Formats: sequence, C-alpha cells, structure tokens
Amino acid sequence: MARSAADWDRRPSLPSTHFIDPRIYSDVAIFKDEQEKIFAKTWVIACHESEVPEKYDFRTYTHPAGKNLIISRGEDMKIRAFYNVCPHRGNTVLYGPSGNGKHMVCIFHAFAFDTKGNCVDIPRQTAGYQDRVCKADMGLREVRTETAFGGMVYVNLDDGAGSVADFIGEALTDMSVALSSEPLEVFSYHKADVHTNYKLWHDTNSEFYHDYMHYHNRQTSMMQPGYFERKYTQYPNGHARVGDQTVNYEAYEGFKGRDLSFPGMSLNQWKMVDLFPGMTYNLRGSSLRIDTLIPLSPTHVQIEYRGLGLLRDTPEERAQRIDDYNSIWGPFGRNLHEDLLGVHGQGLAIGHGQGFVLHAREEDSTIHDEIGMRHFYAEWSAKLGRSSSDPYGEQPSDGNGSASGAQPHLAAAH
Repeated sequence: MARSAADWDRRPSLPSTHFIDPRIYSDVAIFKDEQEKIFAKTWVIACHESEVPEKYDFRTYTHPAGKNLIISRGEDMKIRAFYNVCPHRGNTVLYGPSGNGKHMVCIFHAFAFDTKGNCVDIPRQTAGYQDRVCKADMGLREVRTETAFGGMVYVNLDDGAGSVADFIGEALTDMSVALSSEPLEVFSYHKADVHTNYKLWHDTNSEFYHDYMHYHNRQTSMMQPGYFERKYTQYPNGHARVGDQTVNYEAYEGFKGRDLSFPGMSLNQWKMVDLFPGMTYNLRGSSLRIDTLIPLSPTHVQIEYRGLGLLRDTPEERAQRIDDYNSIWGPFGRNLHEDLLGVHGQGLAIGHGQGFVLHAREEDSTIHDEIGMRHFYAEWSAKLGRSSSDPYGEQPSDGNGSASGAQPHLAAAH
C-alpha cells in the first residue's frame, strides 16, 4: 500500500549493510571526506599509455580529489604525473587537454619545466633572486605513477601508499592474459557529464538486476543459458568480479557474433571487474571498455569511457572493433545511454524526496544478488569511518549489526 510521511522516513527493518542513507549522495561534508580519505589516498586511472604514445606527449587530468594533474611521457619514454601548478605563483601550467612539448612553460612569468618535473629556466634568476631561490628548489610536485593492468596509467597522490599491484591484488588475475599478453590501444574516448552522485554510477556497474532496463541484454544474455548462475567474487579493497558469460549477439535482431576477441578469450566471451572507488574493466566480445569517474561535487560527475583494442590490429580489424563497440557502448549505442538514464533519474531525486536506497537482494552471490554494492559500501564505510546507512551515527544498534527500523531517519543534511 502507499505510505505516509512517517512510513516513508522510517529506516528499513533490514541489516544496516542492506540499505543506504541518501545523505551520502548529497552531503557536502561527506563529499569532502571522500576526497580526503578515499580519492587522495587511492590508486585511480588517469589515462592509457597509448594516449601519450610519443616522448614529450602530455595530457591534463582532473583528479577526483580535486587536483589538476599533468600526465607526461619523458624523453626516456617513462610516464610521469605532476600537479598542474607552477610553484612560483600558483598559476596553471598547461591549459590544453593534450599536446606535445619538450618543456612546459608557465605563461605568467615563463618559468619552464622539463618532462621530469625539473625547473630548467627562471627568467632573470640571479638579478631577482640572487642566491636565495634556485631552479633546484622550484621543481613541479610529482605524483606517484604506475603503468599497469593493460597499460592503464594509475596515479596516487599519497607518496606513502603501497604499489598499484598491492591495491588491485587478485581482482584482475582472470583478465591477465587478455590485458598483458600484448599492447593495447585506445580507439574511442568520450565522457558523460551527469548531475548525479558518482557512487550511483559505480552501483550500476556493480549489479545486474537492472538488466531488465536493457532489451539488448535481456535478449543476448539474460535469456541465455548460464546467466542466472553467474557469481560475484569479492576481493580486498572493495573490488569485485562478475562471473563470465558467452554473449549470444545473434539473439538480437540485426546483430551478429563478434569475429574478433582478445588473447586468452573465446569469441563473444564477457568478463567484468569493478575496482574501488570508481573504475570498471568491461571486456566483452571484441572490445575492452574502461569506465573512470571524476566527481566534481556531491551531485555532479564526469564519467569517462575508453574503448580499447589490440595495438597490432589491422585497419580492417580496428574498424570492426570500433563498429562493435559503438553499436553497444558508443554515445549512440544500444546499451550505455539506458544506464545513464537510470543514474540521471536517481540524480533528479537526490534531495527531492529520495528515501533509503535498498541493497537487499540476496541470491547466493549470483548475478541479481546485490552483494557487489554491499561489498563496495563496506569498504567505503571503513575508509570514511562512517556507516553508509547511518553516516552521522544518529541511530542505535539493535545489537546484531543493524540499526533499529523503528527510528525515523532524516534530520536536515549536515
């Protein structure tokens, strides 16, 4: 039956791990906490090595912790990352999204830096600074950078963090042959600018109950043998893998099976891994899709999508991969815009009557179980020191790890 205001605001009579307080999607203080305690201390993907293929190539990158970075390939062909900030007067060094240059020169006072971050020129240095400031003191702030797991360029603002291999652990082991046997190359890049919370997109990648939204997925996957037996595997640090499936593309009228694949993959095979706090490796048929998230505010996120194939592809093979990718995942593909519509709709409801969000399906960790989201929010809660169902510690515990369902929830957002 329809519910009254009191019913609507009442906390669910479920374990506290099985629902979310909606304030974590809109609260500015919680978002700042996420930037400081999660994004500033976690490995995230900035780009792919093929996006800076030549020496002196660079890209700029908005880091989820709120920093602007430069990703640059040096003369030694090593990829490094730096704050995109001149140490002299705090000006932005590089303004364009990408380019190539032996030196990076600040337009304000012409301080120049090489691709290792060293300051190589201070105009009229001796006349103005005498021996009080020298080039050795004025290098760029370098950020830890590792290229790994399919040539993705990972960055971490925390100089004391462990390696990216330690962070990923075994989560991508099942994809290792496909990712590491030979070089990959980005053939498609686009991004979506969505007024929603970044976690809601990662949620969408972490559960498949929403396949009812996708006619293509229902025909090619849900109605095929083995779909409901696929299982989630949880890994440390909040990562999760979805069980494999062979997609029957011919079940969708006008589509055909994929003629290309990746090393170690059979034709039409599908593998998918979600990485905390907002990255997804989605290897399906002939193309690899990488999702990365750039939260700009609690209710505004940019989602980057990269399509990758094999560097050695012939022109004909590359054209086929691009066509396969765009038919499903391109800006006008059959699948991706439907997911975006879902999280856009959630974004419209944030702060406008949205109640508790349920993550309560339990189906023995199979494909429509919501364990992937529960695993993510367990890590989120541990990192922030806040419960995702009670972020301000306002509710009593029932003694079994659950908050009392008898308590109404929402004071005004903090």
